[in-house]
Amino acid sequence: MFTSVDDVSARLAETGYLASPAVATTVFLADRLGKPLLVEGPAGVGKTELAKAVAQVAGARLVRLQCYEGVDESRALYEWNHAKQLLRITAGRDETWDETRTDIFSEEFLLARPLLTAIRGDDPKVLLIDETDKADVEVEGLLLEVLSDFQVTVPELGTIAATSRPFVVLTSNASRELSEALRRRCLFLHIGFPDEELERRIVRLKVPGLDEALTESVVRVVGALREMDLRKVPSVAETIDWARTLLALGAGTLDESVVQDTLGVILKHQDDVLKAAAKLDLGAV
Repeated sequence: MFTSVDDVSARLAETGYLASPAVATTVFLADRLGKPLLVEGPAGVGKTELAKAVAQVAGARLVRLQCYEGVDESRALYEWNHAKQLLRITAGRDETWDETRTDIFSEEFLLARPLLTAIRGDDPKVLLIDETDKADVEVEGLLLEVLSDFQVTVPELGTIAATSRPFVVLTSNASRELSEALRRRCLFLHIGFPDEELERRIVRLKVPGLDEALTESVVRVVGALREMDLRKVPSVAETIDWARTLLALGAGTLDESVVQDTLGVILKHQDDVLKAAAKLDLGAV
């Protein structure tokens, strides 16, 4: 998929994703070694967007498994179309059970969910297992089987093995610790908040109409907010939203009045807004 680390950086940048050297290197190695990539970091730093960008540059289909508490094998792997099976059984009342069973447990009645979809077919795919830490521990066992051999056993059909392995990205906000067994199968990448230079480049790319001086002010203020003891510090996504807000308001400078009026764009809890309003010193940043 990629010829070098520089190739990763250049091609991701074409999609609007500016990758740090660490991100570009790890993506290149995951591709070259054929290993799943486990990406951790706070919300809003571009973990999910990385998978989308890789799919775009590779011309691959993005297959997404959104994890949540209670997601099970039928939602992640496959299930049978019971309504269609029932109709088939009703239509074939004169058949023996053996004849009916052979028909209803066939590909026609199989509903492939993300994990099975990702390993079937020869077309290139990127499998995104999003917010893995929100899934139950039992789901990790299922992931271990799929990510170890890239094959799935359907008792009625046999083993379905991948003929073309997908590029796999697992994301986690670290709300719970993932098992060591799962981590061993992956390359690990932590995406934190970008440094000021990279964040300025991101804002310039995403909000090209914003004045250069205002872009620098936005990045500096967001950096100062991240150093505060807040319930939720602003992410890169909030930085971009704030920049777009200032552009929409036609703000020429980032003065105290503008900041006070727009803090709700970058901070999501009232106590954080009050703390920032009291402690933020624009003159110091």
